[in-house]
Amino acid sequence: MRFLVRAEDLIKRWNAQPLAKQFLLIGGLVAATAMAVVGAFVTSLIEDAVTRNSAATTALYVDSVIAPLLPDMQKTQVLDDTVARALDETLGQGALGDRLSSFRLWRADGTVLYSSEKNMVGRQFALGPELTTAFAGQMVAQFIPFGEADDATKRQAGDPLLKIYNPVLQPWSGEVVAVSEFHEIANEFHHSLNRARLHTWLAVAGFTLAFFTALSAIVMRGSRTIEKQRHALSERINELSALLAQNETLRGRLQQASQRATALNETILRRIGADLHDGPAQLVAFASLRMDSNALISPSTPQEARERAVAAIKASLDEAMHEIRTICNGLVLPQIESASLREILERCVRAHEQRTGSAVDLSMTDPPRHLSPSAKICIYRFVQEALNNAYRHGGGVGQRVRQSMDGDKVSIEVADGGPGFDPNDVQPTSLGLAGLKGRVESLGGTFEINGDAPGTIVRMSLGIEEIGQT
Repeated sequence: MRFLVRAEDLIKRWNAQPLAKQFLLIGGLVAATAMAVVGAFVTSLIEDAVTRNSAATTALYVDSVIAPLLPDMQKTQVLDDTVARALDETLGQGALGDRLSSFRLWRADGTVLYSSEKNMVGRQFALGPELTTAFAGQMVAQFIPFGEADDATKRQAGDPLLKIYNPVLQPWSGEVVAVSEFHEIANEFHHSLNRARLHTWLAVAGFTLAFFTALSAIVMRGSRTIEKQRHALSERINELSALLAQNETLRGRLQQASQRATALNETILRRIGADLHDGPAQLVAFASLRMDSNALISPSTPQEARERAVAAIKASLDEAMHEIRTICNGLVLPQIESASLREILERCVRAHEQRTGSAVDLSMTDPPRHLSPSAKICIYRFVQEALNNAYRHGGGVGQRVRQSMDGDKVSIEVADGGPGFDPNDVQPTSLGLAGLKGRVESLGGTFEINGDAPGTIVRMSLGIEEIGQT
């Protein structure tokens, strides 16, 4: 079980590696193995070809020198002393004497007809595979790099040898009548063969390295492209995940704001009803009672008293009309769709000053020129309600409105110098603050309130892009 867990861990770590690294490791191992196999195979072919060609050349040369000295081997089963001395003189001097380490002439029954080692002449041995192949008409060549022990003579050679078994053919019939075995001292051949091996291995290694380098370059470039695309895709996924989370948060806030707006609409209607009932309705009712009083109905009422009653009724009705207009002014928005933010703030502040007779300090910093109608309405209502609260609860002391920009967000701050209050004491059903917060958050903005004495600060912030800048 532990072995399986470790194997799975290794597989995961391997799969986590870049594709280029995986290719370099696996491809390098495969390339090295292929190079070794191909190099060994090609080297073996070259060694066999070089050995056979060199052996064939030497055999042809030896045969051209030795063949004229031999009698008719089909009729003669042994060599006389004259032939033996001729062979000794030929093989012991000149080019053959320097190149041949030993020479034997074999008969088909395994008898040594002639040998450079005199104690071998006339002895009979079992035919080995090389002699058998030679008597079948094929030349056999073997290269011994550092010599080997001779089973027949028990002699150890130190130089590299090229052992050649060459069939001796009858000139007119082409039949194999004997086999000549000679060992050539192959120092030069050994050096040439080593050079051929070296060149072969260098060629195979160079080709393999060039092929692997070209493939590695292609794979590395492809791996870099894949890594870039993977990184870009990962960043895109992270961005989309962040946007989805942000949209989910905004959707939740929008649902809450919508729910609060529904509740606030009902509360606003109740407040309007209460304002009409407690204000204009009472004044109209008072006027109606005065009109039904005996002072106006009785003929005995003096003219002066009647005039005073009529004046009181008119004053009550005028006051009721004034309150109705005041309520309407608070409900109806001025023409702000075509106005800029600067004009909106100036109108709201001026209207508050005229209504309350208090002073408001207004400051603006690079206000945006274009806002959506919903953003304009939200800002207007925010400033209007915040100034009303500042006048009602803070006595209109130190009223100020500040507009500023924070990157792509516009911030509005309304403050006063009143006694302040604890925001935690405000009930969730409070119409003014709840309405402000609902308006702002419904547009994706933020709402903050700080009631630490002295004074109260109410702040809102809206993103230009979120509120539909045009």
